[in-house]
Amino acid sequence: MNAPSPSENRLGAYLRDRRARLDPAAFGLPPERRRTPGLRREEVAQRANISPTWYAWLEQGRGGAPSADVLGRIARALMLTDLEREHLFLLGLGRPPEARYRPNEGVTPRLQRVLDALDPSPAIIRTATWDVVAWNRAASAMLMDYGALPPEQRNMLRFVFLDPRARAVHYDWESVARLVLGAFRLDAARAGAAADVEPLVADLRRLSPEFEAMWRDHDVPGAHGDAVKHLQHPVLGPVALEYSAFAVDGRTDLSLLVYNGATPEDAARIAALVEGREAGMAKGESGARPAPG
Repeated sequence: MNAPSPSENRLGAYLRDRRARLDPAAFGLPPERRRTPGLRREEVAQRANISPTWYAWLEQGRGGAPSADVLGRIARALMLTDLEREHLFLLGLGRPPEARYRPNEGVTPRLQRVLDALDPSPAIIRTATWDVVAWNRAASAMLMDYGALPPEQRNMLRFVFLDPRARAVHYDWESVARLVLGAFRLDAARAGAAADVEPLVADLRRLSPEFEAMWRDHDVPGAHGDAVKHLQHPVLGPVALEYSAFAVDGRTDLSLLVYNGATPEDAARIAALVEGREAGMAKGESGARPAPG
């Protein structure tokens, strides 16, 4: 059987391209003359701890599909980014790699500017463990003054299950808590963060009998990306919020949550609250209005 043409062997073409982009000197290899730029095939194979012949076959489109383990080792050998690694798996196996959770690294200034541009709609960034790591002014006014909390307390599950204010603002606290916990399970599993949430889960099981009972139920929610939240806000009174969750490109560990008034009247009241808080802070008033997370 003839080997596939370069146009058909997209995996091989991608491997050759990534290999050619690497600087041999960066790996301590001698500065000798090379016919082509980048690392040699056998050098990549050695870094990946696989057979040079097998690696050559991959670039040539021979030998069948590689395993996920082999692709993972090649990705490390070629020093691929997370997005490049995902592309490699899609070419080699037709699916993305299993999720690899990385602890919170914060948000970039660009992502914070996205949040700020959403004012007066409250918006937050949460991790797969449901820690809130970034927010805009509207979120501080309408949801929670996250900046006034220690970082370890900026967790949405801790608020729902341990803070009495959560029961005061939600009309059907138990239903909300079950939905939140089920969505949390899915987020942690999708991001590969099951081990990372164990300390939080253990703490909540110890401190909240309701959490302990719901955790044992193993419920998972239906559609959760777009919904309406009805609240008894401490300042606005009854208010309805539409909320949507979005993935952050290139960061499987982060989600963007945006809240909007469900009616024009609700939206106007929220905007007035945000404006009033900003005016109060300009006059030196605290303006902190803790509400739902």
